[in-house]
Amino acid sequence: MAWDDFRLVKAVADSRSLTGAADALGVNHSTVFRRLGEIEKRLGTPLFERHRAGYGMTPAGEEMVALAERMERDVLEFSRKLAGQTLTPSGEVRVTTNDTMLLYLLRPVFVSFRAQYPDIRLDVVISNAALNLSKRDADIAVRPTDNPPETLVGRRVASLQWALYGRRSEFGDAVGHAGLDPATLYQRPWVSLGDQFSHFKVARYVRDHVDPERIVLKVNTVLGLTEAVEDGIGLGHLPCFIADQRPDLVRLSPINPDFAPGVWLLTHPDLRASPRIRAFLDCAAAELVKLRPALEGERPFRREPALA
Repeated sequence: MAWDDFRLVKAVADSRSLTGAADALGVNHSTVFRRLGEIEKRLGTPLFERHRAGYGMTPAGEEMVALAERMERDVLEFSRKLAGQTLTPSGEVRVTTNDTMLLYLLRPVFVSFRAQYPDIRLDVVISNAALNLSKRDADIAVRPTDNPPETLVGRRVASLQWALYGRRSEFGDAVGHAGLDPATLYQRPWVSLGDQFSHFKVARYVRDHVDPERIVLKVNTVLGLTEAVEDGIGLGHLPCFIADQRPDLVRLSPINPDFAPGVWLLTHPDLRASPRIRAFLDCAAAELVKLRPALEGERPFRREPALA
């Protein structure tokens, strides 16, 4: 049955006459009479009893009018919400990211998001593997990548810049100074990302320039890599937004833009119109743009020639 059928039956019930219903609906008397007869025929039962005082509802008519009133209330409530912009996103959003992004980047994002959208719950999944957003393993992925999957949509909010770092106790504060001979640095112990990160340009750089015997430690997390450099195990390339917060580390080279993957907010095309997904993407993008200077390593230091 169509919504117009319910409206017609309710109009007859409200006015107790075909003429009153016709006036309310903006149609003529014969149209109401014909359509009411068609509705009763389809239902196989009368909806009204005709008598001198007007049209009185049968039990079936009362049921239909009650349903029509509920439908009308729901439509009106929805219209009010839209008019008053009170359609608040709610539910759960599942976000996948890695441990580094969570600890150093997304905490202020989550704080801001929860303050703006208290009716949305966050389920954060920490993984260095790319979860399948098509299968709803997660709703949103926050990832550093050069090549986001073609099956996903999203936005690049910043570049994640890397540079070479070592212990301040060994190199002092003369960041990137001319005395750092690349050939000498290549003879030192190095730490690097594990083979599962071979698609990162910074990992390929170490593999191509440093003798394998000099790479004394490989690790599959950026946090582990950072700790290894800070502990003096070896030199290593690190994201500037992490390493620059560590007072025991010093930058030994200028930023190499070729190493920088993008920081992406990604979701499945079928989810991007969801109010709660849209709310998180917009909030996260706004917060991450504020952190762009740190992500892109914009802090004063002498830009000497990079390692060859």
